[in-house]
Amino acid sequence: MTPRPESSGSRPKGTAGEKIPEQPTAAQQKSAAKKTAVPKQAAAKKAAPAKATAKKAAATKTTVGKTVAKKAATKKATAKKTAVGQPAAETATAAAKKTAAKKSAAKKATTVKATAARTTAVKAAAPKAAAGDTVAGKAAAAKSPAAKTTAKKAPAKKATAAKSAAATTAAEAVAKKATPAKATAKKAAAKKAATAKKTATATATSTVAESPAKKTPAGKAPAGKPVAKKSAAKKAPARKAPARKAPAGQAPAGVAGSAQVVPPEMEVAVSPAVDAVDRERLLAGTHHAPHSVLGAHPVPGGIAFRAFRPYALSVTVVSGELRAELHDDGEGFFSGLLPLREVPAYRLVVEYEGTVLETEDAYRFLPTLGDLDLHLIGEGRHEELWTALGAHPMTHEGVTGTRFAVWAPNARGVRVTGTFNFWDGTGHVMRSLGSSGVWELFLPDVGEGELYKFEITRPDGSKTLRADPLARRTEVPPATSSVITSSAYEWGDAEWLAGRAEAPAHEAPFSVYEIHLPSWRPGLTYRQLAEQLPGYVKNLGFTHVELMPVAEHPFGGSWGYQVTGFYAPTSRLGTPDDFRYLVDSLHRAGIGVLMDWVPAHFPRDDWALAEFDGRPLYEHEDPLRAAHPDWGTLEFDFGRNEVRNFLVANAVYWCEEFHIDGLRVDAVASMLYLDYSREPGQWTPNEHGGRENLDAVAFLQEMNATVYRRVPGVVTIAEESTAWDGVTRATHHKGPSGFGGLGFGLKWNMGWMHDSLQYMSHEPVHRKYHHGEMTFSMVYAYSENYVLPISHDEVVHGKRSLVSKMPGDWWQQRAGVRSYLGYMWAHPGKQLLFMGQEFAQGAEWSEAHGPDWWLLDPGYGAEPDHRGVRDLVRDLNTVYRATPALWRLDTDPAGFEWIVGDAADDNVLAFLRLDPEGVPVLAVSNFAPVTRQDYRLGVPDDVPAWHEALNTDAARYGGSDVINPDPVKPEPQSWHGRPASIRLTLPPLATVWLRPA
Repeated sequence: MTPRPESSGSRPKGTAGEKIPEQPTAAQQKSAAKKTAVPKQAAAKKAAPAKATAKKAAATKTTVGKTVAKKAATKKATAKKTAVGQPAAETATAAAKKTAAKKSAAKKATTVKATAARTTAVKAAAPKAAAGDTVAGKAAAAKSPAAKTTAKKAPAKKATAAKSAAATTAAEAVAKKATPAKATAKKAAAKKAATAKKTATATATSTVAESPAKKTPAGKAPAGKPVAKKSAAKKAPARKAPARKAPAGQAPAGVAGSAQVVPPEMEVAVSPAVDAVDRERLLAGTHHAPHSVLGAHPVPGGIAFRAFRPYALSVTVVSGELRAELHDDGEGFFSGLLPLREVPAYRLVVEYEGTVLETEDAYRFLPTLGDLDLHLIGEGRHEELWTALGAHPMTHEGVTGTRFAVWAPNARGVRVTGTFNFWDGTGHVMRSLGSSGVWELFLPDVGEGELYKFEITRPDGSKTLRADPLARRTEVPPATSSVITSSAYEWGDAEWLAGRAEAPAHEAPFSVYEIHLPSWRPGLTYRQLAEQLPGYVKNLGFTHVELMPVAEHPFGGSWGYQVTGFYAPTSRLGTPDDFRYLVDSLHRAGIGVLMDWVPAHFPRDDWALAEFDGRPLYEHEDPLRAAHPDWGTLEFDFGRNEVRNFLVANAVYWCEEFHIDGLRVDAVASMLYLDYSREPGQWTPNEHGGRENLDAVAFLQEMNATVYRRVPGVVTIAEESTAWDGVTRATHHKGPSGFGGLGFGLKWNMGWMHDSLQYMSHEPVHRKYHHGEMTFSMVYAYSENYVLPISHDEVVHGKRSLVSKMPGDWWQQRAGVRSYLGYMWAHPGKQLLFMGQEFAQGAEWSEAHGPDWWLLDPGYGAEPDHRGVRDLVRDLNTVYRATPALWRLDTDPAGFEWIVGDAADDNVLAFLRLDPEGVPVLAVSNFAPVTRQDYRLGVPDDVPAWHEALNTDAARYGGSDVINPDPVKPEPQSWHGRPASIRLTLPPLATVWLRPA
């Protein structure tokens, strides 16, 4: 975690005890240069012949140094220069020098002031490399201002003639006369060994003298600019030889361990500071390639280190025993040049106000995403997209941290911000990976539980803070941040997964209990639900549960159908691993898990997907196609590769990562038609002039094909309310419309639901006029693989609960529900029942308080009435699962035969259900409130007797107990076109199932 002190970090920082000199103005610098030009030139002429031997050079330089030092002392108001890396004021006395040298030698510190323009140590190939070593050694030994003199000579010579410096500096003398210089340096070092404390020796305990740092003139160029804006990168003379003259002999003192210094033959060094353009872009958060600027980079003269640490007081590079404090360039930038041959393994020690931390440099790492990932993302074919994008704790190049990646192709820049940087992403600029539109950054030492968002600079320069579209965990709403997470869950449902693919869903028993997790038992977490829900559902005999949308959504009143966190289970009930535990518990109880999935649209929240990077991205760029007219949301752009990939991978994600057994896809009809809920002029036809959304068709086909290929045993279910041809047909089989099938496994039969409920809502005396509403479903029953849904949508918003839809008194209402459920479970198709309807709850469902469980309290007077309906549901499921005739041929016309479908005056329906071996079940429903004695029905003549398998009027269900207790034998009297017939007693408002005795 990076502390954020109050300091702006813009003030250049010297070493402890140093005084930061004021920045002279341009006029002052010019004046000082004129005044010192003559004595400097004279000093240069005196110095040239004196370089024959080290002894003469030392003497001469000492004299010259004193002369210049005296002049500098009188002119410090104008000649003072705040150069990059200048460690002390130019008026520092020889006594102060002596004290500093003694102190550094005594402590034997390994710190090197590697500042932005300190290219000084480049020519040091060894501790005895050049005459510069001699000069440095003598300066330290004699405690004289000779080194300071040399430091002041360099900028003066640059002002007059750049080439004259090359002829007069000790460093260039070394380059031209390596052998004599080395010999002289050795003699000088030997004579001064006692007093110099071996300062010219390359040891890990030596400290570089501070005076050579003054020689760096890099800060000279922007002298006329404000101090906060000064940059060392613009000063051309930083490349000249005098800039690295004196401290050449001291470079080894800062390069300890295995680091290798750069030989003197290397080309002229450059300033390591961040240039003005890059600096501005980094500060603005619009840099596409921060790793090309920040971090460690080979440059002429060594390795340039650059760090961007806003609010830091200092930054030090640490590599083995090397410790090099970078120069503070202002505004959070730090830089330095170290005389190394190659980039070492290093860490940064960053000092903030009140704390110091040691960390890895985030800008020293290679990208965590490879070319294959980026290619697949661009093609829209990355089927495991969640492994590439988002926030992932990981070990990268041997370092633990978190990889952040986000797709934002229109962004001018992206920064990651969160609790780990106090929600200030200034120093965490992400890099753009080619033309993919993906931005990436690996942050060391950032781990699970941290909150984060992406700060995106839009094309117009404005900024927006966005949650991660692929966040796998979120804050609890109404908070909106993403949370770094990884899973350590160990599954225990291997047996379930191995068996779920044994038979396709449309050929297996499939009865579904639909629930809204937050309100089923309000206040329970995923893990607490796991202790109650599996047992309850198993007791009722359902084969599956269907969870209303689990993906994160900001508004609870949407029931989860306005999703913002497509890859995150809602945090209202716990963590992603907690949700895994719930699914695992259901599987171990033998219950499949379906979930509602919403790829049709998303809300307009300004922190989520809407205009994510400043332009329409996930939504269609055409406003007419983007806006969903019914819900005020935005529709996905199904024609864009990356958006389609986002959704297809999301479907796979839930099935693979959470072991979901099926997806019920919401609002498919709104995806398929361009004119859905739109008036003429509000939509644009497709390329063929039609109203079909061809992009949505292609997306649904791809999604289904991908899910079925990758996750055997799952099922996809379409909530599709129109007569679109081929919803559950294979994608490669074209129908009359010319389209291949959409590839779903099942489809909600919205027509049956609407018609049958409409019929049941009529008074029995009027039902004969609506008899066709109960029989019409068999006209199209085999056009698709259907589910018969009594879902949440039918028991809210004034539609009333299932029992309240029934006419009559309380007894008749309950009897009507029981007869309807018996008819529904016998009808071809799978069954779905919403929570609360299994015990005839009288009130509509509310997400605020959930089902009225108190109706089942034994202390409540009407408890037997509600418990009886629930007992019926349990028995329906029990008989259903044990009777293949009721489910094996749901999608095959051979599995159904009418006995009587036209007895409208009697309100009676009767039909046979058959299994593949021809074993029948006879289902008879009497929707009149009267008992019908000796009601004759035609039956096959090959069944010797029938007995009741289930009667919804039984007393244990709260009925009048009108039953057929004994086996019923056929009579040889033909009836209803059958060679034999039976006479039954039909109870009022009831359904009876009979099977061969």
